[in-house]
Amino acid sequence: MTGDLDLDQVLHNLAESARTLVDARFGALGVVDDHGTMERFIHVGMSPELVKQMGSPPRGLGVLGAVLTGGAPIRLRNLTEDPRSVGAPLAHPAMKAFLGVPITIRGSTYGALYLTNPSEKAFTSHDEALVKALAATAATAIDNARVYERSRRAQELSAALSEVAAKLLAAEGGEVFGVLAESVVSLTGAQLVSVVVSEAVGRDFYVHTARGDRATQIECSSVPWMDCVLARAMDGEPGITPEGGGEPVPFADDIPSASMVAVPLVVDGDRVAALCATRSADESPFTDDDLELLEEFAAQAGLAIALAWARADRQRLEIVDERARIAQDLHDHVIQRLFGTGLGLEALASAHPQLSDSIEAHVTQIDAAIGDIRTAIFTLQTRTGAEATRHRLLRILTELSDTLSAQPRITFVGTIDLIIVGSLADDVAAALRETLCNVARHADATTIEVEITATPHTVTLRVDDDGVGLSSDTSRRSGTDNLRARARAHGGDFTLSPRGAGGTRALWWAPVKSPGLP
Repeated sequence: MTGDLDLDQVLHNLAESARTLVDARFGALGVVDDHGTMERFIHVGMSPELVKQMGSPPRGLGVLGAVLTGGAPIRLRNLTEDPRSVGAPLAHPAMKAFLGVPITIRGSTYGALYLTNPSEKAFTSHDEALVKALAATAATAIDNARVYERSRRAQELSAALSEVAAKLLAAEGGEVFGVLAESVVSLTGAQLVSVVVSEAVGRDFYVHTARGDRATQIECSSVPWMDCVLARAMDGEPGITPEGGGEPVPFADDIPSASMVAVPLVVDGDRVAALCATRSADESPFTDDDLELLEEFAAQAGLAIALAWARADRQRLEIVDERARIAQDLHDHVIQRLFGTGLGLEALASAHPQLSDSIEAHVTQIDAAIGDIRTAIFTLQTRTGAEATRHRLLRILTELSDTLSAQPRITFVGTIDLIIVGSLADDVAAALRETLCNVARHADATTIEVEITATPHTVTLRVDDDGVGLSSDTSRRSGTDNLRARARAHGGDFTLSPRGAGGTRALWWAPVKSPGLP
């Protein structure tokens, strides 16, 4: 029992040693958390199939809880006749004689050993003395294993943070959260890790990034807001889903009976998202140690993300400076030379009237070229402030290109950066992201075409694909409903329809409100 440093193996060895020591048929070891709640229950003497049939592990009630709270052994001839007994699951084997001994470490109850059905009719005082001695020796082994476990996890955390920092500094802006989620999957052993954002309390959760089981179904989807551990993390309070299923759990349709741990993700002093890890019912629930590990990871990762974003900002500033230089050169040199050439041609036309029509056509072309260059200069200059809508939409396509089965072709019609601004720009960007995510999840397309049109009256987003077409499964409509709600908030609408040539057309549109109108 003292020859192993792996905590799980030490606990299993302890339960098996106690069962063998007093010749009991069944044995178990219960471990409690800092709040006295049963967080782990290890069976010995039962097959994995029988343990699974019994369902959820005990919660530390009845006689089991009395061993933990009383701080002294309990020895019974018939467990079922004790008034503290609360019964057992239907698949539970019959048990009569019972011996429970608490395990105390540094004055605090860590857990208890439970033994039933000895080879004799009842446990003896000698059996009780043996198990008490075993529990006292086991406390030292458990304490050593816990110290080793903390040291090992600290090393894993340090290695993971070093890897994350290196990857973040090499990642593009859209990949930052993906790098973070992948690291948490390996660090916590979670089935699903997601980075979730929300605009305000009561607004839908939006899954920005997901990694792990069913991540493709979760990523880029909206989850209705609910008062749960995820909402509390958004508000700055880390936590774990409570035992007993007393509160709703996001993603329950994808990972039923899940245990979830969520912590706020703070970057440069601002809460930008919640980092959420989920385990299925087949795995052990998260513990306070897992929460502490994820909190520390999120805090250190926030610093790495801030550095990565600062590096990206510096690169953007360099691009802005270069664009300003190009715009200045175009204005000072190219336009002036073209303008001078146009004046020379007009003088030539005056000297040779017979050539005036031909020369006038060339002058018109030069004027058009000057107009195009001035438009380009304006576009370059407007990008020196907030990110232009056109660039923002192109960035979304770049972020999602790895998840799509084909590289999208995008067409812009109209003055996108001048018309699509403010909240309308936010919703157009969100609509493009969610529509492309739907194509990635469901379409299996070989051709994807995106057209964004901006007129003085209407903005239209059209996404065509040649994939498998609309599915008859209507169980997942949250994404479509969210797209429609965003359009209708501006007085527009969203439709999803089959194309005549095969595939699907997603059409999102909204009217453009003139300045000064409500």
